[in-house]
Amino acid sequence: MTNTCTAPETIVTGHVNADFDALAAMVAASKLYPGSIIIAPPYREKSGVNYFLDSIAYIFNFHQPKNCDLSQVKKLVVVDTRQRGRISHIAEVLNNPGLEIHAYDHHPDSPDDLPVAQAVVEEIGATTSLLVRMLKEKGVALTQDEATMLGLGIYEDTGSFTYNSTTVDDLLAAAWLRGYKMDLGVIADLVKNHLTSQQVLILNRMIENAVTHEVYGLNIVFTEIMLDEFVDDFAVLAHQIMDMENAQVILALGQMGDRVQLVARSRVPDEIDVGRICASFGGGGHSYAAAASIKDKTIMEIKGELLAMLFSTIHEEINVGMKMTSPAKVVSDSASLAEAESIMLRYGLKAVPVIGNDSKKFAGILEYQTAARAVSHKLGDQPVADYMHAEAKTLTPLSSLYPAMDIILGHRQRLVPVVDENQRVVGVLTRTDIMHLLVDESIRMSEGTPLTSSQKERNIRNIMKEKLPAVPFAFLQTVGDLADKLGVQVYAVGGFVRDLLLDRTNLDIDITVEGDGISFARSLAEKLNGRMRSHPKFQTALVIYTDSAGVEQRIDVATARLEYYEYPGALPTVELSSIKMDLSRRDFTINALAIRLNAAHFGQLVDPFGAQRDIKEKSIRVLHSLSFVEDPTRILRAIRFEKRFGFKLDQQSEKLVKNCLQLGLFRNLSGARLFNELKHIFDEKSPLLCLERMESFGMLADIHPALKLSPSKVELIASAEEVISWYKLLFLKEEPQKWMIYLMSLCPSVKYVEMSEVLARLMFTERGKKDFMVMREATRDAAKDLARWQKSEDRPMRALYMTLIRLPLEGILHIMSQSSFKDTKKEISHFLSRLWHMTLEIDGQDVIAMGAPRGPSVGAVLNVVLQYKADGKVQTREEQLALAQKLLFENNLISAEQLAVNQIIDGRV
Repeated sequence: MTNTCTAPETIVTGHVNADFDALAAMVAASKLYPGSIIIAPPYREKSGVNYFLDSIAYIFNFHQPKNCDLSQVKKLVVVDTRQRGRISHIAEVLNNPGLEIHAYDHHPDSPDDLPVAQAVVEEIGATTSLLVRMLKEKGVALTQDEATMLGLGIYEDTGSFTYNSTTVDDLLAAAWLRGYKMDLGVIADLVKNHLTSQQVLILNRMIENAVTHEVYGLNIVFTEIMLDEFVDDFAVLAHQIMDMENAQVILALGQMGDRVQLVARSRVPDEIDVGRICASFGGGGHSYAAAASIKDKTIMEIKGELLAMLFSTIHEEINVGMKMTSPAKVVSDSASLAEAESIMLRYGLKAVPVIGNDSKKFAGILEYQTAARAVSHKLGDQPVADYMHAEAKTLTPLSSLYPAMDIILGHRQRLVPVVDENQRVVGVLTRTDIMHLLVDESIRMSEGTPLTSSQKERNIRNIMKEKLPAVPFAFLQTVGDLADKLGVQVYAVGGFVRDLLLDRTNLDIDITVEGDGISFARSLAEKLNGRMRSHPKFQTALVIYTDSAGVEQRIDVATARLEYYEYPGALPTVELSSIKMDLSRRDFTINALAIRLNAAHFGQLVDPFGAQRDIKEKSIRVLHSLSFVEDPTRILRAIRFEKRFGFKLDQQSEKLVKNCLQLGLFRNLSGARLFNELKHIFDEKSPLLCLERMESFGMLADIHPALKLSPSKVELIASAEEVISWYKLLFLKEEPQKWMIYLMSLCPSVKYVEMSEVLARLMFTERGKKDFMVMREATRDAAKDLARWQKSEDRPMRALYMTLIRLPLEGILHIMSQSSFKDTKKEISHFLSRLWHMTLEIDGQDVIAMGAPRGPSVGAVLNVVLQYKADGKVQTREEQLALAQKLLFENNLISAEQLAVNQIIDGRV
């Protein structure tokens, strides 16, 4: 659309993502307002009809907002909507002084409706129909193109007159348009619902994911799907499922890009008003058909809210005060964890509200599990305030049940404190209270919902098939088939699952078995013609086999287990458990994920702790409040995940990190475990971000004061990152041990004794300490030699070669990173790419054949020849032989006669 316009006084427009009804209504309204121009909203492109849509823009003179001066608009005509948020493309017009707004719509009222001077709003199948009636009453004549366009809007929004929302006026409008030769063939081609292959695939996935709930005798179908991009006609697919499942209500959720599209349909609008439900999510529509586009919520959170809303919509008269337990048992934030545990144990409470010792106002929630574990770790004297959930949500007695159910189901808060106007706790509403309420009301929920299962389940089989290469996908199916044969449940777990949801490549697959993991691993190794190594103490095994592509693979197989820690920082004690208990031992929610592999449930995602929500919110959250106390290395892992994924520790987890550090538990870590985690940090893409985060917590100084960051160290480490990234681009077979480079960058000027203390803290062996210190001193000496070489006039390459060849790769890259001279980096680059693996065209046998005695002198001669080659002076075999003979003669290793004979033999004399 390239039409331009001047400064119109009257414009006609519709809502963004305009459908045919909105486009047709705009054309009809322009006929009622002579002299007006049509401002095109972003319309919803449809596969196969893009040419027609462009034709509409041309034939009916649509204009783009950017091509018009809209500052002089005095009258705004809006069709098929009245909501301010749905006309964002002309938002600037709403600020024009003295603006008069006219609206033509068939949607119900909403809180976002514009203040209109004139409105025609009716319950009718299509907005176009009511405008056609007005055109007929005014005697406005139409062309065939106009009649066809208006008819297209009516046919689409009434489902070709098959929707129950169709009215007599819709049929009469179509009849009048037919009198103007409305082309039914064109309309039939454009509104037919023949599905594309992509839509058929999506429909099948939606059917697989469909779950039916019975609420007050109504069949309500939930379905969901994850998509990489926006899919047109999602509503059409939802309607087809509604017919196939014979549902009275369907709620279809589609994750598309950065938001979730909700499409809702109801055959019982008097009982379930889906327009009202969608309005609560910022959308809108009719009581029987509505939609919403939702940002910043996961599908599972939305499902929990929808279930809560279904209940509260039907029972608006019930509020929190009617169902809460009162008075509530509370503890003071200054009480000890031991005191709180005793109170909860005495009254059988799983959690308790915490109040301020002075203010008596609500301060947070403490869970029994946290208090009990703290006491077992000798932390019973610590105050409740350090381990309570301070960000817990509260309600008042007059709140409806909807937000209460949302807090408990959607946000998985164990209980909801009920507070008065002064924030004093007057009662609590628990998950058990909600369950009893639903049982009393005879609501039947299917397995896998937030109400009936602590595991948030969704099937991601198709995502696995799309994202995984064929070989690992087939392997997972093989694992599932074997599990069925052996009668056990088996899962893929951990980082593999997390990265699959994050769309990151990770084929490091870990398998967990509900049963005997070692026995399963043995059977798997036999099936794959591989071998197995077991670790009975930890109930784990390693299966090694060669896949169909000829690549050796290593698969960790574990028994679902529960770990507990006898004291802070100890290694875990292992007991057998279920998959949920196994996931509960993980460090963070985003790692507490599993995919079921048994054939009947292949691809079923198990998410008992809200990992999907935290992934969407980019949040690192621990599974329980003593996570860092029990294993302080988790702090380092949290920092790694923060920087790797661009996530952030949630407020509660960050508070727990600081508490763990204040207790000095990080300093109690063994050097070996600490160094292992540091090496993982040094393997990250940007270790500097991790180190700066550690510095913000004071952790580097906790390891050793010499490691504390400074501006100069930051520059060195940043330069080391650049050099290591550059080295990767050379694609050389040697891989540097990056930890060596970064450790030297962290201690650039640390004295020998202090450096030895750092290595001792990290529990280096005596041999390890010696090797590192020798390498460090050799690197320092080489850096000085290199500086002197750069100041020399001739700067022979052989001197550069001899300076660097004696260093390990890590030392060379460290010198390169710490140098501030461009020439130094250029010369080291030349060494690594040209000289490092340089070889001669002659060898020791050639030198001996010249008459040289066997012994060290042969190697010495070859070494000098190699240096000359580094200078570019002896590139051919003949040149190298001649130089070798000369060196032998000059060093009295061969006689003049032997030299002459050699020259004659070589043909030079």
